[in-house]
Amino acid sequence: MRHKLIRPTETEEAAINAGIAADSDTYELTPAEFRQLRPVRGRPRSDAPKQRITIRLSPEVLAKFKAAGKGWQTRVDLALRDWLKTHRVR
Repeated sequence: MRHKLIRPTETEEAAINAGIAADSDTYELTPAEFRQLRPVRGRPRSDAPKQRITIRLSPEVLAKFKAAGKGWQTRVDLALRDWLKTHRVR
């Protein structure tokens, strides 16, 4: 299915531009400012990024965490954090 672009009429375009001009929180970029823009991809870098490791888990444990759907590695991380609250590590 192709979508057809419907351009605003001159009257609509003037109303849009008047709304932009009346909004103190926005302005139109200059051509130089527009050229400086760079696309942003992905999520922002974390101040405390997680580390990639290899861990061996029993098939039962892995199956249970994965059965709950996406985010199973985060749930493993949270379970380990919870365990650390009640156990002393040397």
